[in-house]
Amino acid sequence: MKTNTLDPIQCLIIGSGPAGYTAAIYAARAGLSPVLYQGIQPGGQLITTTEVENYPGFADGVQGPDMMMHFEKQALRMGADIRYGIVTQVDFTGPLHRVQLNDEDWLSARTVIICTGASAKWLGLESEKRLNGYGVSACAVCDGFFFRGKDVAIVGAGDTACEEALYLSKLCRVVHMIVRKDAQSMKASKVMQQRVNNTANIRIHWNSETLEILGDKEVEAIVVRNNATGEQTNISADAFFVAIGHKPNSDIFRGWLDMDVDGYLLTQPDSTATNISGVFAAGDIQDRTFRQAITAAGTGCMAALEAERYLTALVHGQNISSVPEYLLR
Repeated sequence: MKTNTLDPIQCLIIGSGPAGYTAAIYAARAGLSPVLYQGIQPGGQLITTTEVENYPGFADGVQGPDMMMHFEKQALRMGADIRYGIVTQVDFTGPLHRVQLNDEDWLSARTVIICTGASAKWLGLESEKRLNGYGVSACAVCDGFFFRGKDVAIVGAGDTACEEALYLSKLCRVVHMIVRKDAQSMKASKVMQQRVNNTANIRIHWNSETLEILGDKEVEAIVVRNNATGEQTNISADAFFVAIGHKPNSDIFRGWLDMDVDGYLLTQPDSTATNISGVFAAGDIQDRTFRQAITAAGTGCMAALEAERYLTALVHGQNISSVPEYLLR
């Protein structure tokens, strides 16, 4: 296996969603010669999104893949080195951080910015995949706007599902909330359950499991089965939102970086710094709350700026008194 320890990368970026490309833009403008590996899904989750209306700068909206193409082109124009490859292993034991690509060659880098994101959990239905972007979504805040005044359905029983159901209730005529178990088994906090129960246009379907999503080119109805009676019902809906959680793509960092019980990387307050000096995390890999393109881009900017400060202090031997202590641990 080859390792480039004699010529380490100044700034290595893992992942290519809004966080990764923004980090690449800022790092390139700072002269850090960033190398970005796109990962298994170049462009991140927005590649599977249709119209994006809430990202500033696109007055008429933009298709998700088109927006990520703009991000990539801008990063390339700034001088970022963008490559296709998947990081399969890391070694953060030394002052130089080592990552393995495609289970083969090893690279070394002075700083690493992790932007591997989080993947939405899905039910696993064929129709769910086929209609993704055509009424099926894992983000009510992103896509609820397109279904103003219409009937929608959402599946989930946690705080996130309740929050998204409440958000949709302000836009949509009726929100059908599909909950697999009974009220006593609902995972959401009591206050969130009360808010949902007190919202007139949210109709909760207890003990119900989603069997199928009907529609050829767009969502038309949801087939649910009552687990107590076995009865099947078709619920008319123009959209189907899945809110059963996200899984951060952090498995390869387990044992190296601090993370919470669900696998989200932990960063210092008001920072993207992890527990390893010179390793930063940005975007959905460390954000379990907002998960928006614009917040991911913001933390990508932060990570590049912090990587620049770290390199300026340590690589160029400048005065480190102005560098926060947490960057130098």
